[in-house]
Amino acid sequence: QGGFAGVADLGRRAQLTRADIARLADADALAALTGHRRTALWTVLGLDVQAAQQAPLAAEPPRHEPPAQLLAPTEGQDIVADYRSTSLSLRRHPVALLRPRLQALRLASARQVSQGRHRQLVRTCGIVTCRQRPATASGVTFVTLEDETGCVNIVVWRDVAERFRQELLGASLLTVYGHLERVDTHGSAVLHVIAGRLVDHSRLLGGLVTRSHDFH
Repeated sequence: QGGFAGVADLGRRAQLTRADIARLADADALAALTGHRRTALWTVLGLDVQAAQQAPLAAEPPRHEPPAQLLAPTEGQDIVADYRSTSLSLRRHPVALLRPRLQALRLASARQVSQGRHRQLVRTCGIVTCRQRPATASGVTFVTLEDETGCVNIVVWRDVAERFRQELLGASLLTVYGHLERVDTHGSAVLHVIAGRLVDHSRLLGGLVTRSHDFH
């Protein structure tokens, strides 16, 4: 029947509840109709969706009011909201926003780690996406860190895991000090970082909430 004239038109024609539209607004799915998520959420507050659905033909035509002039969210605020509503973001990776601070701490990116030498001392930081402790690994914990350039595989031996148990199990943004183990075979490299020290830098994420796949 054509494009939607606005959020009210979307709710009426798609038979959405106010809660449905609010979730779409919170996920920033209404940007094409409203401009940004704050305006979308403000628009939802003024909708009489239920009345329009119960009698769509008799419903009053939508009143055209000037849009509220709300300050657009910052990129960081949008990313935090994306993760809150959908657990991911199509914007820049959260660690990309932290890169200047991580560089000041001399923490290497995943790409820089991948270019390192065997046995080289490294320090890196990323969002924890996975923790695994296979039954056949004799207490070794494997951790995957992710940043805007890729992933780093971390090996945490039992003694290190015991000394840094809180950081290992609780950090969302984890910094690892260790050395690189690299094996080059047939033109490809298998590499991981052997952890010697762990630091929880989750506070740098502010209000960002991330989820990892742990011990599945």
